[in-house]
Amino acid sequence: MKLLLVKLSSLGDVVHTFPALTDARTMIPDLDVDWAVEEAFAPVAALHPAVRRTISVPMRRLRKRPLAAWRSGEAGAVRAALVQEKYDIIIDAQGLLKSAFVARLARGARHGFDKASAREGLASHFYQGRHHVPEVEHMATRIRKLFALALGYSIENLPEDSGLRVPAPEAGAPPYLVYLHGTTWPTKTWNLEGWQALARLAQAAGWQVKMFAHGAAEEARARKVAESCTAVQLLPPQSLETIAPVLGAAAGVVSVDTGLGHLAAAYGVPTLGLYGPTDPRLTGMFGPHVRELAAARNCAPCEKTSCRIMPGFQEGPPCMADHDARMVWATLQSLRAGPA
Repeated sequence: MKLLLVKLSSLGDVVHTFPALTDARTMIPDLDVDWAVEEAFAPVAALHPAVRRTISVPMRRLRKRPLAAWRSGEAGAVRAALVQEKYDIIIDAQGLLKSAFVARLARGARHGFDKASAREGLASHFYQGRHHVPEVEHMATRIRKLFALALGYSIENLPEDSGLRVPAPEAGAPPYLVYLHGTTWPTKTWNLEGWQALARLAQAAGWQVKMFAHGAAEEARARKVAESCTAVQLLPPQSLETIAPVLGAAAGVVSVDTGLGHLAAAYGVPTLGLYGPTDPRLTGMFGPHVRELAAARNCAPCEKTSCRIMPGFQEGPPCMADHDARMVWATLQSLRAGPA
């Protein structure tokens, strides 16, 4: 069976689709999956063993500069890749007008969330198969149910499995932790003092800590953490292809709400998420060894990129600054130790 999956973005949303692909491959062993995904996340989509081919969609350029995209041939190349063969089924697992439009370009019976379940209800008008999966569970579970309804099987006895396997560690490499501090929303950031204190706790316990940084703000924060603690190794900017194995081989991860944290959780790495303005119950990290520290304030989760309590904050709004480094460290150690 040939399946086209449409799930364009974001990194966390891409990762949340993995368990559904594992289910489908288990129930339909001859399943071949092509995945239409935004070009930045194609390397991550390709990590799942059920994926035969990724179709990179430069959605941002297509939306911002459509004429230039057509003239350059990019739009035509995407359409040619989508119509290259006829699919037995097409599943739009995103439920947006943009993803429904991409699915509409391909050849095959289109399935997706119904009007009441899709993030943009109008998207459902593009599907022949519309499935009711209410937004009352984690997104990864909802996508698993969407696949099961579209492909005709039950997930009742299927384990939650991302399908990713931890890469083999380098011979002789010491174990390490990863601290993921970078995120797109300023309200999701934890403050510098928190990261510095957490790094010192790791050093006192004999751990090495690795940190990534992309962009000036992240680089400045990571540099200050590294300057405060010799255990911290600041890694240079790199691609998702090289970041993924570093995450997969980590002994533990502490992360704000960011896509790389979702990827670490999918690998099965003990992953602790720090949450403030966002709600981990519906879109939190999904994996076998995940724990999340949610904000304790009444105003959270607000789902806002600005803070009404402290409008002028630079980083670490009050709901995130409340996370105490000692509590974070103790929770990480408990998570790594496993069930009591």
